Amino acid sequence: MAAADLSVILPRVLIVSRRSVRKNKFVDFVGEYHLDLIVSYGAVPVIVPRVTGVNMLLDSFEPIHGVLLCEGEDIDPSHYEADASNLSPEELEEIRRLHTSDTAVDKEKDAIELGLAKLCLERNIPYLGICRGSQILNVACGGTLYQDIGKEVSRNVAQEERVVHMDYDNYDGHRHPVRIVDGTPLHQWFSDSLDGDGDGDGEKEIWVNSYHHQGVKKLAQRFVPMAFAPDGLIEGFYDPDAYNPEDGKFIMGLQFHPERMRKPDSDEFDYPGCPFAYKEFAKAVLAYQKKLNSMTSSPKLDVEMEKKMNIIVRSFSLARNLYQGGGGAKESDLEAGAEFLESNRALSVQQETRLKQMGATVRNASSYLERLRLSEEREKQARNVIGKMSVEQLSDLTAFYHMMGKICSEVLETKVQGIANL
Repeated sequence: MAAADLSVILPRVLIVSRRSVRKNKFVDFVGEYHLDLIVSYGAVPVIVPRVTGVNMLLDSFEPIHGVLLCEGEDIDPSHYEADASNLSPEELEEIRRLHTSDTAVDKEKDAIELGLAKLCLERNIPYLGICRGSQILNVACGGTLYQDIGKEVSRNVAQEERVVHMDYDNYDGHRHPVRIVDGTPLHQWFSDSLDGDGDGDGEKEIWVNSYHHQGVKKLAQRFVPMAFAPDGLIEGFYDPDAYNPEDGKFIMGLQFHPERMRKPDSDEFDYPGCPFAYKEFAKAVLAYQKKLNSMTSSPKLDVEMEKKMNIIVRSFSLARNLYQGGGGAKESDLEAGAEFLESNRALSVQQETRLKQMGATVRNASSYLERLRLSEEREKQARNVIGKMSVEQLSDLTAFYHMMGKICSEVLETKVQGIANL
């Protein structure tokens, strides 16, 4: 098969570069291990350069079948509750001196990666976050970080539970134990290598590398921990409702670097399970591409109509998020969806009834927002209803949201064809 054919067929995984200085010039790079694994499992890595303005051009990288975010500087603390760290100015200055290369915040990289993470969460695009990439995922979902593990975690635990998370003198060789939670993907991947006495505590141990001085403080509500360090720090997490690689679902963060867990002077992995995160991620990427292709196999809309469709679908998504978490949307963002629903009569009675039952119909964005502002009680009730929904009901809600996008596409296409036939 020609290379040109493969470039069309193979799914695309976006990876954001990291900036460094070489010979007094900025150089963007991505670790080769990441690229090797993505290619070996049948996908094409597409490097998103960390340059000014790229965060406004993410649409230009479509189609996006997966996102892998890895390594980089500390995330700007303004994106999470940094004030809750209680660190003094003197302590913050000491942290900056000790971790000079990591504490130089890169706001442009933050903007690009947070934008991609939120895009993945909005559209259920497979996402794998390694090290900083896991922290980006947690922050994008409302979680927080320890600004420095040594200052905020280590000094508050017993000596025997303290963990060195960054060893500059033994950078690649350093390892520390983590407890793997039973029933999680990590447990499945490393099952043949886990230590444990079978006493039924549900957690067993492997040794992982460590290149970070920050970590997850408050885990976002949608995630479930997969691994813990002895000091209690979360070393891996995932969204169980968005994990089914065969169906194109994969949302996960790992604080350690499985791709770099290799024996000295060798490419042999420490454990057979080390590459499985990339293998299962790539499997989800391939499945997501197939689903996306099946949804877009109908006659293609022109560019202008496709943009309008995307605006409407995003409006529905923001409306759904209002019901789930409240706030976070401008009135103008909801107008496209409201206007579409007010003018459209193509929905069947059954479809419209179901939309109302799930709280996804916003007939009038302005009046809805006004009622939401005036009635805090209604917002509490909506959150309470969502909170009581089962996993199956929430999955059904998510699936139905995607069906709404398909309905929009079909109705818009019908209208465009009608206009063309006039």
